[in-house]
Amino acid sequence: MRDWAGTRIVILGAARQGVALARWLTKHGATVTLSDKRSESELAASRATLSGLPIKWAAGGHPLDLLDHADVLCLSGGVPLSLPIVDAAIQRGITLSNDTQIFMEAVPCKTIGITGSAGKTTTTTLIGNMAGESYRLKAEHNSQLSNLQTSNRAYVGGNIGDPLINYVDEMKPDDLAILEISSFQLEQMTISPKVAAVLNITPNHLDRHGTMEAYTAAKARILEFQSDKDIAVLGRDDAGAWNLRAKVKGKLHSFGFSKMDEEAEGTYYDDGILYLYDHHVDIPLLRRDQVQLRGDHNIGNVLAAFAVGHAAGFPLDAMLTAAEDFHGVPHRLELVRELRGVRWYNDSIATAPERTIAGIHAFEEPIVLLLGGRDKDLPWQDLAALIHERVDHVVLFGEAAEKIEKALAANASAQRPYTLKRAAHLREAVYEAAEVAEPGDIVLFSPGGTSYDEFNNFEERGEKFRLWVQELL
Repeated sequence: MRDWAGTRIVILGAARQGVALARWLTKHGATVTLSDKRSESELAASRATLSGLPIKWAAGGHPLDLLDHADVLCLSGGVPLSLPIVDAAIQRGITLSNDTQIFMEAVPCKTIGITGSAGKTTTTTLIGNMAGESYRLKAEHNSQLSNLQTSNRAYVGGNIGDPLINYVDEMKPDDLAILEISSFQLEQMTISPKVAAVLNITPNHLDRHGTMEAYTAAKARILEFQSDKDIAVLGRDDAGAWNLRAKVKGKLHSFGFSKMDEEAEGTYYDDGILYLYDHHVDIPLLRRDQVQLRGDHNIGNVLAAFAVGHAAGFPLDAMLTAAEDFHGVPHRLELVRELRGVRWYNDSIATAPERTIAGIHAFEEPIVLLLGGRDKDLPWQDLAALIHERVDHVVLFGEAAEKIEKALAANASAQRPYTLKRAAHLREAVYEAAEVAEPGDIVLFSPGGTSYDEFNNFEERGEKFRLWVQELL
């Protein structure tokens, strides 16, 4: 770990990542300035969490003179590289970093990193459960042998949950850190995890990256700094991920629905059963009906988790126990309630049209779809085509409503959707959906856009959706 004492740091963004990084750097002797575009009053809650620490604040924007006394500029996840202060820092030769990079510089234990356009949170959470079960079994075994208790643990975070920088000082060499890593974080990173997984690379965040080439390059950085002793895990069924094979420096494992090559290692699916292929041996894992998650995309996520867990050396019985007990993550096809024969599902984490497509494919029942939010400059045509085939009623809301309606209108002769309604806000959209839903229907809140037109993040949006659905009479 580098010595931060006396280093002058400017952090852009005072949300979860920025606040955690400011606290940790200050603790380690750095001089920290925390800058945010929000006003002083809007930053009151963030400032309260850091009260008593010698942190300077710059509210209402990011003035360039902050760089006059800066050695490092740290970007929180949602901060774009296109900001003038970022460009000015690059021109001045000031180092760019972020909380994940600094965590990777300090972490004393083995790391697993997962990235991808879709499925990161589900896969990362399941891998974390597998790791936790592995440590539990190890502790149980050790205590039986010597009456000694072991306290090693798996830490899960990164782009989900608490930033792991909050815990790095308490981590021990035999612990394990499991990180979900976004393309935003990868752009500044120069360290790769020991086990690095790329689940898929499909159109996403083009409002940030501009082109698929730039987006793919950001994702590929998770492999770039691995050594020949490390392991990469790639999705075989996704061209974006599988095309990164040439960048793998160490051992390659993979996952997918297709059968494995004879010399490969990883997981596959065949005739209703998930398999691990290890050194020319096909090991049955689970039947599909033992997986508690809906949809083919979630079978892919479970295959990915087994592939990563195998690469990391998790015991098979620990992985099986964790997978059978796993019921998914909040805001991902989460059943909220059943009311008068209608089941309401919260899929707020679906912030791209492709994820809404996956959500629709998870159901055979008639669907009422709540769709909208803020667009990320992504194509809606494929989702529009599927809506015409599968969705009975659509309720649009938020900034993207007009763009989505135009995509749906491109095939005006299609029979479905039977009704199309517009709502200014999500709460109104919930009421509109309740008006048209009939017994036996699914109401699927799978927006396809981000939450930032109305909410701080997809979690807040999902929590509000839950609340408003529970209030329905």
